[in-house]
Amino acid sequence: MPGSAEKFQFQAESKQILEMMIHSIYTHKEIFLRELVSNASDALDKLRIEALTNPALVSTDIPAEIRVACDKDKRTLTVSDTGIGMSREEVIQNIGTIARSGTRELVKKLKESKDAEASTGLIGQFGVGFYSVFMAADRVTLVTRRAGETAATMWESAGDGEFTVQDAEKPSHGTEITLHLKPADEEAGMPDFTDPWTIKDIVKRYSDFINYPVVMKEEREEVEKDAEGKPVKDGKKTKIVEDKTLNSMKPIWTKKESEVTEEEYADFYKHISHDWTAPLKTVTLKAEGTIEFHSLLFLPSKAPFDFWYQGYQTGLQLYVRRVMIMEHFEELLPSYLRFVKGVVESSDLPLNLSRETLQHDRHVALIKKRVTGKILSTLADMQEKETEKYLEFWKEFGNALKEGVSADAENKTKISELLLFQSTADASKLTNLRDYVKRMQPGQEEIYYLTGDSRKILENSPHLEAFKQKNIEVLFLVDPVDELLTGSLNEFDGKKLKSAGKGSVELGSDEEKDKARKERDEKQKDYADLFKVMQEKLSEQFKEVRLSSRLVTQPACIVSDEFEMSPTLEKLLKKSGMGQQQAVKRILEVNGGHPVLRKLKDLYDVDPNSSRIGEYAELLAGYAMIAEGMELPDPSRFTGLMVKLMETSL
Repeated sequence: MPGSAEKFQFQAESKQILEMMIHSIYTHKEIFLRELVSNASDALDKLRIEALTNPALVSTDIPAEIRVACDKDKRTLTVSDTGIGMSREEVIQNIGTIARSGTRELVKKLKESKDAEASTGLIGQFGVGFYSVFMAADRVTLVTRRAGETAATMWESAGDGEFTVQDAEKPSHGTEITLHLKPADEEAGMPDFTDPWTIKDIVKRYSDFINYPVVMKEEREEVEKDAEGKPVKDGKKTKIVEDKTLNSMKPIWTKKESEVTEEEYADFYKHISHDWTAPLKTVTLKAEGTIEFHSLLFLPSKAPFDFWYQGYQTGLQLYVRRVMIMEHFEELLPSYLRFVKGVVESSDLPLNLSRETLQHDRHVALIKKRVTGKILSTLADMQEKETEKYLEFWKEFGNALKEGVSADAENKTKISELLLFQSTADASKLTNLRDYVKRMQPGQEEIYYLTGDSRKILENSPHLEAFKQKNIEVLFLVDPVDELLTGSLNEFDGKKLKSAGKGSVELGSDEEKDKARKERDEKQKDYADLFKVMQEKLSEQFKEVRLSSRLVTQPACIVSDEFEMSPTLEKLLKKSGMGQQQAVKRILEVNGGHPVLRKLKDLYDVDPNSSRIGEYAELLAGYAMIAEGMELPDPSRFTGLMVKLMETSL
């Protein structure tokens, strides 16, 4: 017998989401049924997978199926499955709490969204599709029993900010969800969900590819017939009730592309990904030869809200002879392609291998190689022929793809061809390395880049002065992953990649380089004694003071040695708690032709022991650090020197 009900309150953000659902942010209200059927299919998959190691969970007397039943008199719609079911704790955790992480962000984005279709996409991204039932129902009752357990649980809510949970009775494992429907209103986009034809149409449209039968009782009349099989006049009419399977169950990935519409591919993608927006790109692959397999892969239009968080669930669905073996098998794709969703089916793999054994199976390695190659070639084709679509992809997943340069040596060249960067060439467009090389100046042998926190900071960097003067393009790398990228991408098309903020920089023709080098060496001798005094004053932060070949109008800049970590990387590591306790000592480069340096040299020539030399050296270093976006070691000391300088100058 059912026990007493225990009442719970939804969290504040969850209540807001429910209210948005109830007041209908959706254009197509029938999609709640697709969500329920998809969840039921997932539950059946999970039972099948758990049964591989625990066969006692399943019984031959209980068919693996999904049932839909509608009652016009009671105005209810019930969707049930014979899947894994849930325990009481799982009900409270999975059904009682909406979007356990990121709920506040979802509410904010929903409020900002003015477009119904965009709102639908957000709901999919945040994984709260079950709650779409409240678009069509005033009250929802869920009864479930986990496989292997005898206790059942009932969950019920009217979507009013609270729900109840109590003990229940259920003869077998699985879940049954009953919607107490709102009145039908075709004009307001609310079909009659107790009409069998409406249900058949929705299931056929959204869930035809589900691997399990979606069954519904069908009622028909049979007229009495004579011995020849002809209807008898005024004969007796018999009411026949029988099970009708509403979906074809033919795996969509085995069909020819010509047999499947774009809409059908999109519906399948939504089913496996729980995303409510259509995919950006559909990729099919049928491999024959050493190993045979079918795969149906998708590039999402938007990154899920938790894509960059630890714990994001990756991997493709793996089938062997129509049986799902793994729901999220990570070994079929490298981690930098973790955004790809889809299915792989192979008859060459055994049904009963463990995850650990599969990870080392040579067939899996071959499948991974083929699938990875297909995705990279698809992206290359998209970049060349569908530029706008590729830019959409890059905006969402470009930083993940960058990880592949260091993670996948075999495909490093292919991945580097796909990379896009901001640059000094055009503030409104991204560029790839291939186009950068085409725009290189005569005699230019290196691809120059600069790392930093933002384009705005880099555009005003003193490091760029000589490059602007020579009309040499510099790439702007402003994402944290770029520091990892530059550590692995040393060259492209025979051209070395070089930081504009590291080591020495020599630009122009060989003749120009020789001339500049000789002039700089002569000046370096003239300034040597001054630089020694400055270096002694700045020894805690700087290991060298030298003349610059980068600067034109600015007096100073911060430079790192060729193989030192950049200030940006040092700052990132410090924020993450992984930085060194001892800060990296940098090089202070100064512009020997700048009036400040010339006057400082004059001051030194008159009085080498003047305390003002050290103070000006500190001001120059502080100025350069601020321009680099670095933290000053002693801000109060710097501001004090600035005030003192103004007092003596005014």
